[in-house]
Amino acid sequence: MGSQHYDLLASSADRASSQQLAAHYSDFTIKWATLDWEIRQAHALRRSVFCDEQGIFEKDDIDEIDYEAQVLVAIANHGGWHEKIVGTVRIHQPEEGIWWGSRLAVQHEFRKQVGLGANLILLAVSSAYALGCVQFLAQVQKKNEAFFQRLNWQSQFDLDVRNHPHVMMQADLSEFTPCFQPTSGFVVKSKRRTYMNEVPSPLLYACIAKSATYASAAEVYYAT
Repeated sequence: MGSQHYDLLASSADRASSQQLAAHYSDFTIKWATLDWEIRQAHALRRSVFCDEQGIFEKDDIDEIDYEAQVLVAIANHGGWHEKIVGTVRIHQPEEGIWWGSRLAVQHEFRKQVGLGANLILLAVSSAYALGCVQFLAQVQKKNEAFFQRLNWQSQFDLDVRNHPHVMMQADLSEFTPCFQPTSGFVVKSKRRTYMNEVPSPLLYACIAKSATYASAAEVYYAT
């Protein structure tokens, strides 16, 4: 009983610490990576999640896809400044019109806080859609299948990837709107209501509007 009590206290302390860390940042920018430091920190975050935390890879998860993939990032902002990468995913097009998403990772302290993973998925699919995507696929860890299904993805079949159970999934593109400005992306804030800080551009209006659903208890507005 004593150890369970201490485990509960430790768990509560961890949650409080995570909430305090997330609260330090005013908002989070979801965008295509365009700067070297963004890509470097995205790769470092992937190593932390897929090597250190999950043990799927030993020392590094970099592969040949990284040489052709577009990196997407979630950037924690404070006082109007971009401070650090706290989420990432990559997309690539191995054949005309067929896009894949992979290496979705969010820093532990920021999970379930402001919907960063969901919004990275949103921008991944929407930006590929704007570039002529007709099919968007991903090999998703089995434990995340229901999460993706809630985001308008359909399960195809089960498979193992590096001895870990995965599911081949496909995005329902009819539920997404093309996003033509992915290098600017959008911003989410940890509040419940949604608003725009300027007159919505037709290029991003639907993408931003949908992100209000994707961002769990998040406030969404334009990046500048």
